[in-house]
Amino acid sequence: MTRIDAGPRMSEACIHGGIVHLAGQVPETAGAGIEQQTREVLEAVDALLAQAGTDKTRVLRAQIYLADLADFDGMNRAWDAWVMPGQAPARATVEARLADADWKVEIVVTAAL
Repeated sequence: MTRIDAGPRMSEACIHGGIVHLAGQVPETAGAGIEQQTREVLEAVDALLAQAGTDKTRVLRAQIYLADLADFDGMNRAWDAWVMPGQAPARATVEARLADADWKVEIVVTAAL
């Protein structure tokens, strides 16, 4: 098993058996709008996938957590601009209270190498 950016509490990603499992990625700009926050999270996902040796075309599954489901359409605008046509992964989107009240979105992905 390989860990990426391992810290005392968690790793940003773990690779095992040809699969990379990312930790939940959150936005850099607290309090920004949902589209900006989603773009920031997806940029972080892209960076971690690249570190692991894969990319968004190999994402198998995405779990999206929204602080408010009213942001669903805005999140989807950013998501739709990011996902490659014909390469959309399996996905679930739920409303959840996030660890920081200024975060509107958190995304977890699993990808093949």
